Amino acid sequence: MRDSGYLTIIPCYNEEDTIEEVATRALVYTDVCVVDDCSTDRTPDILAGIAGIHVIRHERNTHIARGILDGMAYALGREYRYAITMDAGLSHNPDELPRFLAEGEVDLVFGRRDTKTGAPLFRRALSRVGNLIYNVSLDFPRLPSPYYGDLTTGYRRFSRPAMEALLAAPMKSRSFDFIFESASVLYKAGMTFSEVPITYDFTNSSLNSRVVADCLKMVARCAVGK
Repeated sequence: MRDSGYLTIIPCYNEEDTIEEVATRALVYTDVCVVDDCSTDRTPDILAGIAGIHVIRHERNTHIARGILDGMAYALGREYRYAITMDAGLSHNPDELPRFLAEGEVDLVFGRRDTKTGAPLFRRALSRVGNLIYNVSLDFPRLPSPYYGDLTTGYRRFSRPAMEALLAAPMKSRSFDFIFESASVLYKAGMTFSEVPITYDFTNSSLNSRVVADCLKMVARCAVGK
């Protein structure tokens, strides 16, 4: 059954092949807000035909971070208790949303990718190295306790206080660097974290050298508090 206290935020850009399935499957468990980041394919038309979802349409491409933050602003304005962020390309399984719903009163819940299918070896290695770097940088020069199993995941649940903190913070991220910056902001604010196991299905990725460089720059900025 759907829990109306939760909103699933799905940022998307040109996801005509998957967005209908993702959104309709998520609707089984939570309310859904799709943030269409100025898609140029059939995504807007498909979204218009899905009953029961809310759509935020960007008139220019703003990338992942702005999409998620706009979704959070919508969630706060409608008094949702929690928001869950997930991928529009079916790399995250909407049928695992109940795992996030069942977690207790925690500010940030990470979807820990215990099972990965189809991910190339280099992506697995990159995620492992990235997670180590993120953990070290979260409370540099000390390691956080506990050590988090998957800080690089985008499948997450945020509490209202967490969303309020992120919307009030001077966020600098644009793409995947939001994943670390958001965790860093909430960690430094003393908020509570936990993890739930999820399945990750590798489909396609917009990860490239520029995105990796942005993530490393964000890690350095957050680690030194700038």
